[in-house]
Amino acid sequence: MSVRTLFRSRAMAVLLATAALSLLIFPQQVKKPARIMNTDPQLRLQWYDQQVEMKKTSKFKDLKWQFLGPTNISGRCTDVAVVAPKGKAYTMYVAAASGGVWKTDNEGTTWAPVFEQAASTAIGNIAIAPSNPQIVWVGTGEANIFRSSQSGAGVYKSVDGGKTWQSMGLAGTNTIARIVVHPKNPDLVYVAASGHEWTANPERGVYRTVDGGRNWEKLFYLNDETGAIDLRMDPLDNETLYAAMWQRTRKKWNDPRNEVQSKDSGIYKTTDGGKTWKPVNTGLPEGKFRGRIGIDICLTKPNILYAFVDNYEKARDPSEAERADSYGLPSAGIIKGATVYRSEDKGETWKQTSGLTPEQKQFMERHSNTYGWVFGQVRVDPGNENTVYTMGLGLNVSYDGGKTFQELDSPGGDHHALWIDPDNSNYLVNGFDQGLAVSYDKGKTWKSFQDTLPVCQFFNIAYDMGTPFKIYGSMQDHGSFRAPVDLGRGRDRIPAQKFEGAPGGEGSNQAIDPSNPNVVYSAGFYGTISRTEYDRPGTAPGRPFSKTLLPRLFENEPKLRGEWLAPFILSPHNPNILYHGMQFLFRSLDRGDTWERISPDLTLATASEMGDIPYHTLFAISESPLKYGLIYIGTDDGQVWMTKDGGKAWIEIIAGLPYQKWVSRLAASQFDMATVYMTQNGKRDDDVAPYVWKSMDYGKTWMDISKGIPLGPVNVIREDPVDRNILYVGTDQAAFVTTDGAKTWNVLGGNLPSAYIHDLIVHPRDNIVVLATHGRGMWALDANAVNAKDKRRGRFFGN
Repeated sequence: MSVRTLFRSRAMAVLLATAALSLLIFPQQVKKPARIMNTDPQLRLQWYDQQVEMKKTSKFKDLKWQFLGPTNISGRCTDVAVVAPKGKAYTMYVAAASGGVWKTDNEGTTWAPVFEQAASTAIGNIAIAPSNPQIVWVGTGEANIFRSSQSGAGVYKSVDGGKTWQSMGLAGTNTIARIVVHPKNPDLVYVAASGHEWTANPERGVYRTVDGGRNWEKLFYLNDETGAIDLRMDPLDNETLYAAMWQRTRKKWNDPRNEVQSKDSGIYKTTDGGKTWKPVNTGLPEGKFRGRIGIDICLTKPNILYAFVDNYEKARDPSEAERADSYGLPSAGIIKGATVYRSEDKGETWKQTSGLTPEQKQFMERHSNTYGWVFGQVRVDPGNENTVYTMGLGLNVSYDGGKTFQELDSPGGDHHALWIDPDNSNYLVNGFDQGLAVSYDKGKTWKSFQDTLPVCQFFNIAYDMGTPFKIYGSMQDHGSFRAPVDLGRGRDRIPAQKFEGAPGGEGSNQAIDPSNPNVVYSAGFYGTISRTEYDRPGTAPGRPFSKTLLPRLFENEPKLRGEWLAPFILSPHNPNILYHGMQFLFRSLDRGDTWERISPDLTLATASEMGDIPYHTLFAISESPLKYGLIYIGTDDGQVWMTKDGGKAWIEIIAGLPYQKWVSRLAASQFDMATVYMTQNGKRDDDVAPYVWKSMDYGKTWMDISKGIPLGPVNVIREDPVDRNILYVGTDQAAFVTTDGAKTWNVLGGNLPSAYIHDLIVHPRDNIVVLATHGRGMWALDANAVNAKDKRRGRFFGN
């Protein structure tokens, strides 16, 4: 075993007043295994079926999860489908990015989930058969591929207005961008599949079924990096379709972007129902500059089409103020970005219409900020070919054929869906990151459903020790919030709550001082960290004191790399001690006011994998509740480390683990000093196998304890505060519990939807399990039926 001696930074040397203190790092000599990628789609469906059967037979199937809220906040809606004509029906379906499909029959007065139990409830698209509104198609897998998107499991079909659903195949596509149902023949359906998010795969392109989904034919395919991101049918000639193809693969260190090999994104056309296709890109940017493309056809004048292109042609160098994006990451240059083109000859030629004046050029550059790959939706007024809408940070409209755009005053941001009533174009239904809204006056005013559509996306959960205790969490594109868990009416009658704002941003972790619930720590984008004090003397009501705590660097020190949800914890031995993870581990002994670096770079730090998104960072930290300074570290590139002496020496503990699999959680046991639990997450390899591990020798060897959990990915593991044999696990699908030390597992509770469980806690005093889901809000369960109530010790073990 080799030993490397690494020296702490000059900052640490100053803090410790020594120039000779060294850190020892002991890497394990292990054989590099092959990377596990791309779970077989049929195996995934088989695993899901096993999970469904487990739920039916679970000894905890009669326990009921209680929805905690928020009752005042919604979440990202990716598509909307409306039964036409309006007036004869008031039925709408809305697709939540990771919260299933919801339906209203009274134009949004009330909503009910109609698609919430499936191998994936991440939704890319919904389509109603024009000839029979009882036939509804759902494509799973959000095509916008956000950092937290879930993969889909194919297409589903209902023939009874959403009461029941049947899986209809294409499970290997992972993302579905568009479904087009023939206007007269409901068995003839086209699907645009955009493919895997993280890896190349052949299950992408344009598919067709002529028998209602029993069989599928791949009509159009370019390569294993290029999928179909949009699809439109000529309303007068149903043999003519247009497909927008997008060449993209997301990397762990880069958002989807055009790269050296990018050349295949573009628009293709068929006039024989998909038998043959030809490119129709004359007038569009060169292939190497074409990113994601959205297309639409004017219903009454189908010779007129619009293309909305994420254009990678460089517009200019960034100004001093633009050298960092909205998340503080560096900008290499300003691309043209959102660019609108118009065709008046059915796609044969295109002409740029947008951004041709200095004012409009600036407007379009800012249209989608630095993440144009998220958007790409365009809609044409069915009765006016010169009115066109584009979706980006805002909902934008042009009344002059795409020459001049202006932003409508809508109730949300980051827009993804728009339905225009073909019989009354004043009526709009708009989906965005904060929910869904309708307008009766062409966007002048809106009615929002944010309080009746509970599909918010939490990243994390934390709790305090107040009475009643509060739960904290951060939500996608909302910020951070908190609410009390009110047990006053009984443990089985916990009410759903409105949530109020809390310290942190949209991607944050929180930790609350167990001795003072008014002191809240929060980590924001990519490792920023702060302390908020609600009770600090001299602070005005509603304006708590807040201090930024990020460790400072000298000029010659390496730039810090922090994850989107950078990890930090309070020491279970002293709440004034903080640990904060970047590529190094930092420790503060004084509530974050000063820091010392107590590790070298614990990641692989591969130079070729340093991109726009921080990668090779710490993601999981756990300190033993039984021994101060016994710390475990896990990284996003699969590295695991342990120190027994507060960081003086680090030992690598990866023998027997899958190669570079993201470490999603570490939990040092509170019952046995040598025991530690770990979960790993294969999402970024398009791998949905469960990875759950236990070590009883400080990580020297690992035991696989996932048997009995059929389907991952796994996001979190927690040890019960009282019973050493009870463990809780949260996956992208369900909550699991073992009461016999992982010999057997049970699905926990019988009424939870297929929910993306990002995090969970067990309150150590009140014995309540709370889940933070990414798509269905927070849920609570009385744990007295899982462990013995009279064993409660009220001991705090940190967040």
